[in-house]
Amino acid sequence: MAMPPPAHRPPGPRGHGREIHTLGEFDAAVARPGGLAGLRVQSVDLTRRTFALLSASAAAAVFLGCAMEPEAAAKVRADGAFVFPPVPDLPFDPYRSRLYTPDELYAGIGETGYASTPDALAYAWFGRTRADGDIFSSMLRSLHDDAVSDALDELLEGTRVVGVMGGHATGRGTEGYAGAARLGRSLARSGLTVTTGGGPGAMEAANLGAYLAPYPDEALPQALAVLATVPSFTPSVTEWARAAFDVRARWPRGGDSLGIPTWFYGHEPPNAFAGHHAKYFANALREDGLLARSTAGVVFLPGAAGTVQEIFANATPNYYGSLGAPTPMVLVDRAHWTARLPAWPLLEALAAGRPMASRVALVDSVDEAPAALERLAQA
Repeated sequence: MAMPPPAHRPPGPRGHGREIHTLGEFDAAVARPGGLAGLRVQSVDLTRRTFALLSASAAAAVFLGCAMEPEAAAKVRADGAFVFPPVPDLPFDPYRSRLYTPDELYAGIGETGYASTPDALAYAWFGRTRADGDIFSSMLRSLHDDAVSDALDELLEGTRVVGVMGGHATGRGTEGYAGAARLGRSLARSGLTVTTGGGPGAMEAANLGAYLAPYPDEALPQALAVLATVPSFTPSVTEWARAAFDVRARWPRGGDSLGIPTWFYGHEPPNAFAGHHAKYFANALREDGLLARSTAGVVFLPGAAGTVQEIFANATPNYYGSLGAPTPMVLVDRAHWTARLPAWPLLEALAAGRPMASRVALVDSVDEAPAALERLAQA
């Protein structure tokens, strides 16, 4: 899986048709001439495919976290395959071939609460190993994060992605939360893939709006009322998440969107409304990748230090043109970005006289953001 850093991979088809993610794909491969030669088999349980592994050529194949019987493992190694075995007693799969779903991250929350969920267990493992200097733990985190980046690129291929950035502290039941939800709904209805940092607050609200986009308008205020009964993930992540799953049960076939959270800030739980979560251990990869993949632009809602950092992390490649043509940047709430945290004057000064000048805008309200984004995209 030697690849360029996740945020700077070249565009184009992922995997070059060589990746095997399911038993069905494996069975189809072994039936073809050449068998498994040169393929990458990723996190597939092959314990019931011993005969196929003994029969097919596996020259130059790579097996990433695939359980198999000892005789099968010995045979494919003899063929010249590379075998990266599963790692026991981990709360996550470092070779995973797909993104996470909320149901996967929150499995078991209805019975035993958040502390026993896969999300919480992975965060606890990270807390134990992040500073112990163990190269093995560091390698496992890197393998995991690269696998997540690969799955993310495969999911987003050919889609128009818009990022929505905003603070985690925006509480359910506030106008800021409702506005971010309306924004996510509007962007999703326009055909864009809404992408957020995947956490609570404004991030959850934007994913909620995208989730409810297929439903009539009245679904959103009804859902907001349900969520407002548990305004924050503190003091109880369990109750906060259960309220979100109650909304999903009432409106069960919502629209898709993406969250890109991190266990680096694992005290901020992932929200249940993003259909897919690309969850990372390394926050730097997560932030860079989130912005780089927002190819249709980014809307910045009022936030604090994290959102300010994201504004200028997005502005830098737009300023230098390092990722191609500048992408639209819309800052929401004039008073916030000119007086409370005056990021807009600096952004405007940076953009002056450069191609990105026609791709930045400041608007007063969140309801103006979709039109501003569309206008900048046509500039």
